Amino acid sequence: MNPDDKGGLEFALQLKDQYGAHVTVITMGPPQAEAILREAYAMGVDRAILLSDRKFGGADTLATSNTIAAALRSLEFDLLITGRQAIDGDTAQVGPQISEHLGLPVISYAQKIREVNEAEKYIVVERQYDDRYHVVKAQMPCLITCLAEINDPRYMTPGGIFDACEAEITTMGRAELKTLEDGNMGLAGSPTKIAKASDKVRKGAGEKITLDTEEAVSYLLGKMTEKHVCGL
Repeated sequence: MNPDDKGGLEFALQLKDQYGAHVTVITMGPPQAEAILREAYAMGVDRAILLSDRKFGGADTLATSNTIAAALRSLEFDLLITGRQAIDGDTAQVGPQISEHLGLPVISYAQKIREVNEAEKYIVVERQYDDRYHVVKAQMPCLITCLAEINDPRYMTPGGIFDACEAEITTMGRAELKTLEDGNMGLAGSPTKIAKASDKVRKGAGEKITLDTEEAVSYLLGKMTEKHVCGL
């Protein structure tokens, strides 16, 4: 589970503790992604949904957000919470794209929740911005994307782990997403194309020398001075 996602999940669970909210988690991926959903179950969520189908494969952020939004249209919710970004692509695009597909207001880069007003259906959030922050209010339903530092996620409990092994995970494939068009999912719905991929550039072997202790110290200090690590 991505660190930002875990921060968002903890916020959802805090709403459950405070207001009795029903927490549903949803992810898209191959069958192995069930492991992440069972981790969420062990932390205390109420329902888990896996979007999994070969037709979803090869999706970029746009196709991914289209697929997730199609699943969300079949659910009832007051608040959508996502992580800011994944640790692989680091695009931070999927959350805001979901809000756009659903026509919902979005607050991204949430670093602190100031207020959740259940009666009047609004949320007030501190949004990270360079060397300061914005205070933003949005009417619910809305979507927020959370930073990992928004809170300290709780640990899985032994009882929660035991229950998570038996918990039911709802799987949705292409057939269940009635509003999703074929041209908006998987490779067909992905305008991002990879023109070229290459291996990570390997570092050279470096410089190897053999010196006695006094010469080695003088040599290292000279190199550090040269690189402006220290001054003599």
